[in-house]
Amino acid sequence: MEKVVLGNTNIEVSRLCFGSLTMTPFQANLPIKEGADLIKYAFQKGINFLDTAEIYDNYGYIREALKEIKREDYVITSKSYAYTEKMAKDSLNLALKEIGTDYIDIFLLHEQESIHTIKGHYEAIEYFLKAKEAGKIRSFGISTHRVSGALAVKEFKEIEIIHPIVNKQGIGIHDGNIYDMLDVLKDLHEIGKGIYGMKPLGGGHLIKNVEESFNFVKNIPYIDSIAIGMQSTDEIDANIHLLEHGYIPKDITDRLKRKNRKLIVGDYCVGCGNCEKRCQQNGITVIDSKAIPNEKCILCGYCATVCPEFCIKVI
Repeated sequence: MEKVVLGNTNIEVSRLCFGSLTMTPFQANLPIKEGADLIKYAFQKGINFLDTAEIYDNYGYIREALKEIKREDYVITSKSYAYTEKMAKDSLNLALKEIGTDYIDIFLLHEQESIHTIKGHYEAIEYFLKAKEAGKIRSFGISTHRVSGALAVKEFKEIEIIHPIVNKQGIGIHDGNIYDMLDVLKDLHEIGKGIYGMKPLGGGHLIKNVEESFNFVKNIPYIDSIAIGMQSTDEIDANIHLLEHGYIPKDITDRLKRKNRKLIVGDYCVGCGNCEKRCQQNGITVIDSKAIPNEKCILCGYCATVCPEFCIKVI
């Protein structure tokens, strides 16, 4: 698989990044060995880049996979909500210990909203920069669901990598549309920031138009790599074929169509009711301050487009 260097870093990654959230207790809840086997299978197919986060609670999968993958051949990103030095230190040490490694390639501040949240987290940033000097991380950056978060990266030379939402419909972007986001990302690419996009299928809501949606992101010249959730060998093969050929073979498509997909709502739902108002099928209802899908849900994904917390997904 084609490899690229993330921006001005010296970190070389595959054009596909293994999004590991989908295998976790939050979604598929795969056994450790099964999840580790998928990571190893993807690596054998050329995917040397994996995205995780402290909140995903899946470091055990990676530790198991690294028993058969040379650490220096693999690139791991983790993320944290830390905003103090102690929280940052604890987050990094947890990742190092539970993955069983001496360093994390890329450490990100999770879901940064703007220049104000970045400044509010600067005590943690200072710790991560010291950790970089000590060789415990190779590069530092942020993830964001907001155009304002991407804009803020311009103001911080110490932020080398950004992990933004990028999909054809802009699902999950809280403060603009996909073209607003792309305008900023193009500027960031030109000043040497590494960019790997998330949610090319909008958290599962664009699966019915998977080839068109994936190719839209793949063909953006300033997106270095694409993180996408994978929870089976068929999904790994499908995504590799999409990247390399632009389509999914019919036999794989047929098998994937047989998967029983469902709508899930994250525990961090605030019960705002936007989804209930948006749904024309009466397929989701707010009960006791949380959105609950029901048998009328047709997995159209329209509810996710109005969710301010991006907590509604199709798996």
